[in-house]
Amino acid sequence: MGAGSSSIQSSVDLPQLLCFVCVEQSTVAMEETCGRYDTVLEPGCHFMPWCVGRRVAGYLSLRVQQLDVRCETKSKDNVFVTVVASVQYRALADRAYDAFYRLSNTREQIQSYVFDVIRASVPNMNLDQVFEQKNEVARAVEEELAKAMAMYGYEIVQTLIVDIEPDEVVKRAMNDINAAARLRVAAAERAEAEKIQQVKRAEGEAESKYLAGVGVARQRQAIVEGLRRFVPDEKSVMDMVLATQYFDTIRDIGATSRAATVFIPHGPGAVHDLATQVRDGVLQAAAHAPAAGAR
Repeated sequence: MGAGSSSIQSSVDLPQLLCFVCVEQSTVAMEETCGRYDTVLEPGCHFMPWCVGRRVAGYLSLRVQQLDVRCETKSKDNVFVTVVASVQYRALADRAYDAFYRLSNTREQIQSYVFDVIRASVPNMNLDQVFEQKNEVARAVEEELAKAMAMYGYEIVQTLIVDIEPDEVVKRAMNDINAAARLRVAAAERAEAEKIQQVKRAEGEAESKYLAGVGVARQRQAIVEGLRRFVPDEKSVMDMVLATQYFDTIRDIGATSRAATVFIPHGPGAVHDLATQVRDGVLQAAAHAPAAGAR
């Protein structure tokens, strides 16, 4: 075990034993001489004579990094909500000294500022406003971070509010409210559809009855015209037409499936009595018409 450890350590320290240091792309190294900052090493191979006290204190990545921060806070309407902010940041090459020496833990520093801004902004909004104005919250976080981190040599590339999670009980209540609202809309639409169907059905029945009435009227007119050719007496023609309508009515009463038992006088004189009643009614209406016009 000891030999293995020694070989690994030797392979790691081999470049420094040869007094050379390699710095990768998008990375800078901090060179110190006897524990004091000396210069920033750019990517490439550098001569590092360790025997005179020169060494690499550490490396600083210049790549864009991302930090996701989950912050629990309370909205103005007393709803606990978890806001997830995604912060993209990077160290500036010309401020590498500040980024490396002035800040010990970059991620914790950024997280503290995010907590501060979110917990100062969200309590001034209702839950619905938090969802609607998440871009304003992200902008406020980004502005505050940009000002605070600039002095440490970091640039805030972008800040996004990627998720807003209300408490589970509140989330279920919101889903129930939305479901109830959609059910009300569906019921209203269903009732409107049934109304339209009933109106169209009534219009169809009215049109059907109108056409049936026109057909019956034309049928009666044809019967009357045919009878006039062979029966010169108008009274006899009227009696025959009334008899025809009388028998048609009896047939219709018997044909309908919803008809109850109906007792009507039927005999040799029934048609004659019916014709007499119709003629008397017509004559009375004709007599009253001039009197009403005179008044």
